[in-house]
Amino acid sequence: MLAALADNLALAALGLSIEAAIGYPPRLFAAIGHPVTWIGALIAALDRSLNHDGAPPLLRRLAGVVAILAVVAIAFAIGWLLQAACLALPFGIVPLAVLTSSLYAQRSLYSHVKEVADELDHSLERGRASVGKIVGRDVARLDEAGVSRAAIESLAENFSDGVIGPALATILFGLPGALIYKASNTADSMIGHRTMRHEAFGWASARLDDLLNLPAARLSAALVATGAAMTGASPRAAVSTCLRDSRAHASPNAGWPEAAMAGALDLRLGGPRAYGAHEVQGAWLGSGRTAATPTDIRRALRIFRCAAATAICAFAGAALTMLSN
Repeated sequence: MLAALADNLALAALGLSIEAAIGYPPRLFAAIGHPVTWIGALIAALDRSLNHDGAPPLLRRLAGVVAILAVVAIAFAIGWLLQAACLALPFGIVPLAVLTSSLYAQRSLYSHVKEVADELDHSLERGRASVGKIVGRDVARLDEAGVSRAAIESLAENFSDGVIGPALATILFGLPGALIYKASNTADSMIGHRTMRHEAFGWASARLDDLLNLPAARLSAALVATGAAMTGASPRAAVSTCLRDSRAHASPNAGWPEAAMAGALDLRLGGPRAYGAHEVQGAWLGSGRTAATPTDIRRALRIFRCAAATAICAFAGAALTMLSN
């Protein structure tokens, strides 16, 4: 049991390192897509075939349970087969880590958020267009501060969802665990919203994603505080803001890394936002400035890089310690 845990810790550290170094090559994406796109296609097909508009809410909720169970079962089976095939090879952890790296998003997340800061330096319109690639809110209403806050919020939340969450799943269950986590996260983003079509059908997906993200969100907040200490920001404010404000967020998880980042940067994040014609009166996280700037985005990116590096070092160190005993 401990040997398997040590192997999975090494797998997570190596996978994160590979993804940080090379990401997911654009040519590969153009040629075959990405695991998230394949999972998304499966979820969309199940949504079309099982989620009938005229069905009663209870039946649609049960159909949603069947859908997410099917997605999770397929993800587990594929992950188990790929892991078994890799580990049958000499030095099989290397190809296994390459496969696992495709389920992490630290390099792409960094690149997308950095692009927002760079585009804002040119013009507000270019900044809005850039942040619109990573958030779902109505970006046409955002000023420079709103664009900057949206980018920082996305960075903090996706540090948990796209980096630490799948890494912890890898540590617990290897590649199958990472695939299950990614399947759940993708399902939540596609059908886990409280819309007329998906409130019942996506209920199970949303609850599963909330459950799987409970440890990741809290560890992400702690890592943000560590990154703050390493970059000259305020780790104390990160921790105190997280403990005070995280539960005010509509999500049971997203508020943890977002509030930690708000405290570290002395900003207020969250607040009211618009999704088309729908207005959301989100809670404010933090007690600092609302007038965020591209400089704040870059400060958040430095914290993110140090937090991710800390996670890699911690996982690798734990693996080496366990393997040496």
